[in-house]
Amino acid sequence: MRVVIAGGTGFIGRALVRRLAAGGHHVTVLTRQDPGRASRSLPDAVAVCRWSPGTGAPLEPVDGADAVVNLAGATIARRWTRAAKRLIVDSRVGATGSLIQAIRASQAPPRVLVNASAVGYYGPRGDEWVTEDDPPGSDFLATVCRRWEEAACAAEPLGVRVVLLRTGLVLGRGGALPRLALPFRLFAGGPLGSGRQWMPWIHLDDCAALISFALQDDRIRGPINVTAPNPVPNREFARALGRALGRPAALPVPAPLLRAALGEMADMLLTGQRAVPRRAMALGFQFRFAELEPALGDVLGR
Repeated sequence: MRVVIAGGTGFIGRALVRRLAAGGHHVTVLTRQDPGRASRSLPDAVAVCRWSPGTGAPLEPVDGADAVVNLAGATIARRWTRAAKRLIVDSRVGATGSLIQAIRASQAPPRVLVNASAVGYYGPRGDEWVTEDDPPGSDFLATVCRRWEEAACAAEPLGVRVVLLRTGLVLGRGGALPRLALPFRLFAGGPLGSGRQWMPWIHLDDCAALISFALQDDRIRGPINVTAPNPVPNREFARALGRALGRPAALPVPAPLLRAALGEMADMLLTGQRAVPRRAMALGFQFRFAELEPALGDVLGR
């Protein structure tokens, strides 16, 4: 399979590139970085192409590719100023639009587009079980995800199967986990706010495997929750993280303090979704890490 990946130098992207390359697939990574610099973090067999979304420059690797994976997007781990919100939206919706434009211009368009999104699509849901059939929320992140997915679905009239990855917290030696672990390493870790908010999570290896599964299984289209089968409340996550690091989890972070430090972004940490991967499980996907403690133990080496 010839696979083009936008965002292939990111945390999830690198894991997916390694998995596909090891499986004998021909992978091309689209990057805004210098291609030589980007290639240093990727397997030798991977091709790298400079990409400037929004410029209208042709994307030759898309023409004739079997699949396109879009993982591009600016980090949301920042204070959500007005400018930051514009960047978060434009880096997702605009980049996706550029890929759709390239697909539309292709003589041989890809069979499938796998597009990133997030469980933030659902908005805060309390203790309610959340599956792919649930409607979107109305907060900032839900709006971003909805617009992102709508942009990707423009490929469907072109005969492209579209998969929408609604991803939870991805556990690996990068991404958000090192930042979450730092207070615990300093003996200052604990739950965030009440600790009752649900945290849908997935091990990085399972995340890459599920994306690969979605690329190759024609039964999968539309949204799919990229989460482990067993989400946990934040207080349980804090206890498990403390045990994995050999540290206590006894110092909760008050919600007002988080909001003072992070502004509106704090709501992402203080609310959550009890999201489960109903479609992946129904289609027979096998999770290597279905429980949190073995997943954290594998990542943190304990």
